[in-house]
Amino acid sequence: MNFCSEPGRIFARDENGRLVAEVTFPQQGGVAVINHTFVDPSLRGQGVAGQLLQAAADTLRQQGLRAHPTCSYAVHWFSVHPDQQDLLV
Repeated sequence: MNFCSEPGRIFARDENGRLVAEVTFPQQGGVAVINHTFVDPSLRGQGVAGQLLQAAADTLRQQGLRAHPTCSYAVHWFSVHPDQQDLLV
């Protein structure tokens, strides 16, 4: 899946321009609060949410930011990816 990004957001749209996947992480004082993950039901079970979180983690690392996950999926994703724990505040 091809993701687009803008500050504090990584997302994907389908061929009709409809939002089908998104993770949002507004920044507050050098910390990105990962507060929302959405995957359209048509894409669930295909690993898209995990791809979104990996893209967000890569983006935060490149920007030198730390992460504070508040979205339940993001909390879970970080718990099963010990290699990403260094991003957490």
